Amino acid sequence: MKLSEFKLALPPELLALYPSENRDESRLMVVNRATGTIEHKIFKDIIDYFDDGDVFVINNTKVFPARLYGNKEKTGAKIEVFLLRELNKEAHLWDVLVDPARKIRVGNKLYFGDGELVAEVIDNTTSRGRTIRFLFDGTDEEFYKTIDTLGETPLPKYMKRKAEESDKDRYQTIYAEHIGAVAAPTAGLHFTKQILKRLEIKGVNIAPVTLHVGIGTFRPVDVEDLTKHKMDSENYIISPEAAELVNNALDNKKRVVAVGTTSMRSIESSTSANNRLKPINAWTDKFIFPPYDFKIGNAMVTNFHMPESTLLMMTCAFGGYDLIMKAYKLAIKEKYRFYSYGDAMLII
Repeated sequence: MKLSEFKLALPPELLALYPSENRDESRLMVVNRATGTIEHKIFKDIIDYFDDGDVFVINNTKVFPARLYGNKEKTGAKIEVFLLRELNKEAHLWDVLVDPARKIRVGNKLYFGDGELVAEVIDNTTSRGRTIRFLFDGTDEEFYKTIDTLGETPLPKYMKRKAEESDKDRYQTIYAEHIGAVAAPTAGLHFTKQILKRLEIKGVNIAPVTLHVGIGTFRPVDVEDLTKHKMDSENYIISPEAAELVNNALDNKKRVVAVGTTSMRSIESSTSANNRLKPINAWTDKFIFPPYDFKIGNAMVTNFHMPESTLLMMTCAFGGYDLIMKAYKLAIKEKYRFYSYGDAMLII
């Protein structure tokens, strides 16, 4: 398929700048692939669609405050450093994006806070990318605590607002556990402890996987021929216990629900020859777009995504291009809220 087939005229007022007051009271559009029907619900109604033996695959990655503001040595020029990934824990080496890039060169020292954190630019990686080394003498725990204090919740740039104190909680799933993401797995933001408990009572199993969401999730596709687009690699982990839960559900012809595109990428990246899930700790750059034959996931929870995004492409691959584009046009007409803090879609 071509990039231009995923264009949509999205009114800017539908971009959700803040989450709904209660996580589980976002709207939920339910799209049925078998019948082609579309229902309008509230997120907490999701429990009505699942039963004993079904499995929800959730991504338990945890967002860290990846956006740091500081100053350059000597000139004092204001700079922004966006932490992408830790390259070496002992040496405190990080892969980062910098802004303004033209002012930040190899050898520069960067100061954050009142000098609690100092970094040195070691190498150039891309036009905006740098490798930096934090000059820090304390323990790992003290280092991450300092990052936590000085860093800002990495809201996507398209929100065009500064992160607020409430974002520390709301731009994080309630089951976030393993630090490593620079963006939230947003389909999971709608879940509450009450919903998880009610699913458990119905006999629905929860299978946690971990995929550390990178900045590439927001990288635009800039080629018309989708086969020429390259996804950024992201680290993902599937435990033997999670694989067993999923495979038991498949063996018993139950639903395997991927909560979010990141969960779906994880389970579709590690399949066996007989279409079962394999435990793994690896990196994936899998790009799913129509047509695609899903091996593991047979239901999906996701948010409403940006036109021409890889996330919309995966959603169309799963739900069927015509049906999902119809659902998106209806969502615009019905004024559903879009993007990270927006409403949800369940595809069954």
